[in-house]
Amino acid sequence: MENKRSDELDTLKTKFFSVWHNVKYSWALKSKTSFSRNSPVLLLGKVYHFKAEDDDSATEAYCEAGDEDSVMGNIEAFRKDFASRVWLTYREELPPLPSSTLTSDCGWGCMLRAGQMMLAQALVLHFLGRDWTWSEAMSLQPLDAETWTTTAAKRLVASLEASLQSSPRPSDGGSPPTHQAQARGSAEEAEAHLKEMYHRTLVSWFGDSPSAQLGLHRLVRMGLTMGKQAGDWYGPAVVAHILKQAVEEAMDPGLAGITAYVSQDCTVYSADVIDRHRSPRAGPASAERSDAPPSPQSDQPVSASALSDGRAVIVLIPVRLGGEKTNPDYFNFVKRILSLEYCIGIIGGKPKQACYFVGFQDDSLIYMDPHYCQSFVDVSTSDFPLQSYHCPSPKKMPFSRMDPSCTIGFYSRDAQDYERISQELSKVLRPSAREKYPAFTLMQGHGRDYDLSAGLTSEKREWPFIRDPRRTVTTTGDFVLL
Repeated sequence: MENKRSDELDTLKTKFFSVWHNVKYSWALKSKTSFSRNSPVLLLGKVYHFKAEDDDSATEAYCEAGDEDSVMGNIEAFRKDFASRVWLTYREELPPLPSSTLTSDCGWGCMLRAGQMMLAQALVLHFLGRDWTWSEAMSLQPLDAETWTTTAAKRLVASLEASLQSSPRPSDGGSPPTHQAQARGSAEEAEAHLKEMYHRTLVSWFGDSPSAQLGLHRLVRMGLTMGKQAGDWYGPAVVAHILKQAVEEAMDPGLAGITAYVSQDCTVYSADVIDRHRSPRAGPASAERSDAPPSPQSDQPVSASALSDGRAVIVLIPVRLGGEKTNPDYFNFVKRILSLEYCIGIIGGKPKQACYFVGFQDDSLIYMDPHYCQSFVDVSTSDFPLQSYHCPSPKKMPFSRMDPSCTIGFYSRDAQDYERISQELSKVLRPSAREKYPAFTLMQGHGRDYDLSAGLTSEKREWPFIRDPRRTVTTTGDFVLL
């Protein structure tokens, strides 16, 4: 009897804290993100400058890699590019998460959300290309500040009552919708319509329902096999392995042309990556692809992988850039990485507060923040709203506050693309006078045939810097222009 009462008390505590987090992270404190007019802004390989049009000062300081692909743009182009990235945040009123009674990830799921955002960027590159922007990006409304209103209070009371009564939560309405392209007038309209269907289908894969291919429910379920429960805090190394498993096990035909690779012991084995490029997808997803999103035109990045037997590869590299704090010697390395157009960002953040790094200006990182609670969206409907999946509000953080533990991501279209990427990364990783040790290494050949996550405790899975002893390796929507 006492055990039963104790279990009921623990359940009640869990529900109470879940409700409290829902309310806490529903308040968006409006702030202004300041950008300098005198320095270039880098956003996932794209270069933007906010000076007047007649001021053409050079921006070569951060364009060492991929200069031929860099794009100059003004503040409006930057805002549209940033707001077009897929934004995944805390959500409430979800169907119960696996092996728990939680119906929200508020307060603990930020690293999973950051991982989803990085994965979404890889899929944008795969299906739409880096130059794609959302047509409605500039119409997004700022995230206004909220206070304790009657509506918020009513929501708290209603949530508590629903939790105590164990009321059912919204169920998923089935798998993400399948869209078929139909020409709309001119070729430009047809292409825009096609890209919008890709966009909507892509977002639906991250829906908060058990059936969503890359949704929170599936990520939590996969985390259970690594010793992580819903409500636990996930580190960037564990999330890298969870994302890899989620991509590999996705059953949607549209995801058959892409897979993932996680580096071992801070080392990327090139032969392993190339093998993943060349190996066909096994299982039902490759057998019949009639339900997959329609193939884009030949000038889109996805064509190389969709029309061949190979697959694109998402390369995830857990690293540690220092001891208790990030070593300042790695700041320039992070800048060079984020200057690469095939970089899909970095998941990390401040200690115990994850975020998704997408760019930088001077000595500040630009990131997308998952710490904002939004309501459940049923992505099974054909016209579900997309506005809450895009953020008009870039945030900045000094490099000095960056947690040293993080995961770097790259997108490689095919084996030939990876050869080019590895050559460019070799230059970036070349030790300088200040950076005596590279953050990770590229090795020819295959890695050892075992999974680093197997047999490790959850604590040790957060140590991406474990090395083989036998081997030594020497605004919310507002911009203030200052």
